[in-house]
Amino acid sequence: MKDKELQVQPKHHVQQGGEPTKPEKQFVPAVDIYETDKAVTVVAEMPGVAKTGIEVSLEDGVLTMTGERHNGLEKGALLLREFDAGRYVRRFTVSENIDQEHIKATMVHGMLTLVLPKIPPASPRRIEVQGG
Repeated sequence: MKDKELQVQPKHHVQQGGEPTKPEKQFVPAVDIYETDKAVTVVAEMPGVAKTGIEVSLEDGVLTMTGERHNGLEKGALLLREFDAGRYVRRFTVSENIDQEHIKATMVHGMLTLVLPKIPPASPRRIEVQGG
């Protein structure tokens, strides 16, 4: 990536802040990051998370994605459970050349896509000098 528009924080086990009032698992979603001249696109895998269970926030230059996954309603006797309920959490540091006011997020089939548009560089222009 040019100029490090987005910096990935080191991958680690997600620790909850403070003391939790309910035990829940936290997951780090896998992501793919793409860059063009106009934007940086982040695609995060959050299977089992509904659109209403997603929260994306930007504070002090840190973009945070969280998603809440609940166990579905069973339609019969449960024989095997490999999907756990819990929260997805991933954070990225966003540089100054990202247009923070126009970040867009979509959720389709368990894939959260964030489009972070770049601020266009200032184009050269001629400044007319006025007389007094």
